[in-house]
Amino acid sequence: MNIYVVTAFPDMIKSCVGESMFKKAATKAGVNYNIWNLRDFTKDKHRQIDDTPYGGGAGMVLKPEPFFRAYDKLTDELNNAKQRIIFPSPQGKTFDHETAVTLSKEKNLVFFCGHYKGVDERVIEELVTDEISIGDFVLTGGELPSLMMIDAIIRHIPGVLHTYESAQTDSFADELLEGPIYTKPDVYRNLKVPEILFSGHHANIADWRFEQRLKRTKERRKDLLKEKTKKTINDLGGNNG
Repeated sequence: MNIYVVTAFPDMIKSCVGESMFKKAATKAGVNYNIWNLRDFTKDKHRQIDDTPYGGGAGMVLKPEPFFRAYDKLTDELNNAKQRIIFPSPQGKTFDHETAVTLSKEKNLVFFCGHYKGVDERVIEELVTDEISIGDFVLTGGELPSLMMIDAIIRHIPGVLHTYESAQTDSFADELLEGPIYTKPDVYRNLKVPEILFSGHHANIADWRFEQRLKRTKERRKDLLKEKTKKTINDLGGNNG
């Protein structure tokens, strides 16, 4: 996978992609990071990337020219290959597990990072293929949302995780949240690990874990549950709503 990030603050991205799973994705799974400085696509001596909005109003708007020039370079570099150009925005579709899985199958992902008040609408209309939100709140720029999405995406690329089973049991991999997990020591400050986990009976442990996932999801995110799972909760004695 080729991942391009076009940003006015490239060091924010560079400081992360050399660490943890970002780094492993590059060394073990062939993910290629390309961090482009938006200012490199300006032509004036001040390298200006923003200007005041037409019609008046507060804030500064990112100009269209640098993004279009970056797109032209991308098109040449990728030999007109298909690109998914993602623009993080609170106005976009909410990012979720299924989106991460879908994007992990792409060959070329491009992230256009906004900043300040926003970006000229012509960039979104003509270049962006996916306007995506990470939640109902506003950040200063698109760098952190881009990193969050990249992190979620690369985990589904074969070879990144030591075992993909880890991702398959994460929250949102199905309609359930992940349940409680424990490690050594078995007793810490009089807090004990549940006895079932020492039983060695794998089927019983699997049943317990599933029941814990159902219970946690019912308590915290009932909106995730599908009708089949709701029936399972009732069958397990969870008839109180």
